[in-house]
Amino acid sequence: MTESTSRISKVMAAINGRIASRALAPGDRLPSIRRFAATMGVSPSTVVEAYDRLAAEGLIRAQRGSGFYVAGSALPPLKLAEAETPKARAVDPFWVSRQSLDADAAVPKPGCGWLPADWMPDAALRRAIRSLAKGDSDLLSYYGSTRGSAALRRLLLGRLAEEGISAGPEHLMLTSTGTQALDLIGRFLLRPGDTVLVDDPCYFNFQALLKAHQVTVVGVPYTPSGPDIAAFEAVLAAERPRLYVTTSAIHNPTGATLSPQVAHRLLNAAAGSETIIVEDDIFADFEPEPSTRLAALDGLDRVIRIGSFSKTLSASARCGYIAARPDWVEGLVDLQIATNFGGPSPISSEIIAHMLAGGGYRKHMEDLRRRLVRARRETAERLSRLGITPWLLPRGGFNLWCRLPEGLDSGEVAQAALADGLVLAPGNVFSVSQSAAGFMRFNVAHMLEPHVYEVLAGALQRRA
Repeated sequence: MTESTSRISKVMAAINGRIASRALAPGDRLPSIRRFAATMGVSPSTVVEAYDRLAAEGLIRAQRGSGFYVAGSALPPLKLAEAETPKARAVDPFWVSRQSLDADAAVPKPGCGWLPADWMPDAALRRAIRSLAKGDSDLLSYYGSTRGSAALRRLLLGRLAEEGISAGPEHLMLTSTGTQALDLIGRFLLRPGDTVLVDDPCYFNFQALLKAHQVTVVGVPYTPSGPDIAAFEAVLAAERPRLYVTTSAIHNPTGATLSPQVAHRLLNAAAGSETIIVEDDIFADFEPEPSTRLAALDGLDRVIRIGSFSKTLSASARCGYIAARPDWVEGLVDLQIATNFGGPSPISSEIIAHMLAGGGYRKHMEDLRRRLVRARRETAERLSRLGITPWLLPRGGFNLWCRLPEGLDSGEVAQAALADGLVLAPGNVFSVSQSAAGFMRFNVAHMLEPHVYEVLAGALQRRA
């Protein structure tokens, strides 16, 4: 195989991977030739040849003056339940979610996105539940109000004020979850065919959820200080995305932190293109000191802040929030009534309010941060003995984004490990461009047992 043929095959494999993982669905427009050439590090003529070959195979179709699109026969419509078993299905965002959520509690889950139960404030949660059980019976029986618990909203407004964000009750609403917050924003602001920009890599469920809104998802490379700002500006000019969805504090999966310089350039570029930014702040409390926040710099004008406490308090008693312009919040409240008939569960939101109200939450987070410093260091040391190296050492949080030994495909390693009862999160489920096959995300809180490394070592050896 010549070097030119190899490059063409690489581009074809990347597009095939996107289609197989449902990052591209029938009818979706493929990335522009110049942009995908830059993403893949090849010439535009290489991408043209790859697209022409895929069109000849019937996987994509050319539309004069518009570009290339995924053919209607390339992939059957997404079903809620696939015919094959979850283990046999393609390694995509749904594969990781299913393995993590459905695995027995005893199965090690370094690929999951939450802390072990014994790291969470179990005793404090039980006290909060007992306290609520003794309170007003209306709380146990009635629907939630349209904006959610007043007590929790007051606490959240106080937290926003500490960041320097001047916000009143009209800027804030509660949602059932952080995921629902993004879903409501998508329903409110997006229309089928819109373009949404995400980081590459990014939290895999961003991709899964956005695909449900029938939008075109475009990735921008992520660096240790935030999105590659030159690539970001180029994509804004070429694609005019309606939204940019990101995690600025302890980025998922990389663990990177947005720098002030990148944040300012990002906001200026987005303002010029009228792109709205959705900032997911779910990992903020894991930071030792607060870093730059887009919502604080913007003042909730064209930045929407979302978040929840499922990572720090409970993934069972869930409650999310949206902080945004009052006119947008009004529309989002109506939308939540239409889809949820009211705000989030009063029980869940009052449990969270009870937990945040005292000094217990602060002490809990201080303890978590100390434990995670040790866990990150220990995990990085143990992984290095297997030839696995962190992309960077994060300031906080529980994720390590790591490069596997040369030549290994993390999807294949994850499937091999699953056969031995270990749930991992391979790199390409986080990557819109399918360019992270050599990476894997590890949850350090689930990496403390020697058995995990024994299974991982075996999986690496079998796929080498």
